[in-house]
Amino acid sequence: MTKLRVRNFSISLDGYGAGPNQDLANPLGVEGRSLHQWFVPTQTFQRLIGNDGGATGVDDDFAANGFANVGAWILGRNMFGPIRGPWPDDAWKGWWGDNPPYHAPVFVLTHFARPSIPMDGGTVFHFVTDGIQAALQRASEAAQGHDVQIGGGIETIREYLRAALIDELHLAIAPVLLGSGEHLFAGIDAPKLGYRCTKHVATVNATHVVLTRLG
Repeated sequence: MTKLRVRNFSISLDGYGAGPNQDLANPLGVEGRSLHQWFVPTQTFQRLIGNDGGATGVDDDFAANGFANVGAWILGRNMFGPIRGPWPDDAWKGWWGDNPPYHAPVFVLTHFARPSIPMDGGTVFHFVTDGIQAALQRASEAAQGHDVQIGGGIETIREYLRAALIDELHLAIAPVLLGSGEHLFAGIDAPKLGYRCTKHVATVNATHVVLTRLG
């Protein structure tokens, strides 16, 4: 059965999934990169960027699990790129070069239509203009029985959380404080929506928490 999930999503101790003042130079906001210091050293990440080696262990186990059984992805437009408003042209094809790390259909939420973009490695970006339910339906069909993963950004995760559509969230809580930025749970009553903590594991670099929607 296809599940909608979030995995490997990093937040700060004070609950922010991105820092303030996001722009082209700081796509994760000021100090936002500090949220991912658990992920970057892992063998999983190093292989994603074409390197050998990397750390194994608990952090890498969670990192690798984030790419297991994924049949399709959903992204917010801000995760796809820094452009706002109507697309000026078709030049921007994401942050990741010719071979993005998704290797599956990716459905990008946007208010502005754009033709699909096939990329190397099996990634195809599709642009969905009719909301989160439509994106989920299309992604679920494309996943062909595998899971659908939300890759961010934080407002996209919040939209699906508010609708109680996410089945499982793996959050990596980094030992840093951001003070401001985009907060994951602000105004969201997760217990009322049926979410419970079903797993938590601490490492030197992060505390991994799994929230599961039980009802």
